[in-house]
Amino acid sequence: MFEQLLDLVKEQAGSAVVNNPAVPNEKNDAVCETATNSIIDKLKDLAGNGGVEALTSLFQSGNVADHPAVSNIASGVAGDLMKKFGFDNGTAGNIVSQLIPTVMSKLTSKTNDPNDSSFDLGSIIGTLTGGGGGGILNVIKGFFGSK
Repeated sequence: MFEQLLDLVKEQAGSAVVNNPAVPNEKNDAVCETATNSIIDKLKDLAGNGGVEALTSLFQSGNVADHPAVSNIASGVAGDLMKKFGFDNGTAGNIVSQLIPTVMSKLTSKTNDPNDSSFDLGSIIGTLTGGGGGGILNVIKGFFGSK
């Protein structure tokens, strides 16, 4: 999942990272990798803290940008960018506000698109739960009508 999500982050990194004068060009890939790791870590936190309902509502959400989990993810990404690269709050916030809602919207869209196999819910849940997902995966699949 990391590589697919990293590719998605890089695809969306244009004005937020690549064309951002506050981000040195030699740091573009590292910023994208940090953002990707932060997204995965926050999704793992959500899944691990009994957030199955929040996780499923995120992947079913029509307006991902307004979902509370996305706000939590954005906050985590901003914090990691400030810590790792020394960005000030404004710079990190600018990157996050341009990048995270779009990435999360694309991720949920791809996950819900039966014609797009780049992300599937089972793989995402397996990654987030450290295995096959077991009962959690079955609960989540039930929300989507999968068996």
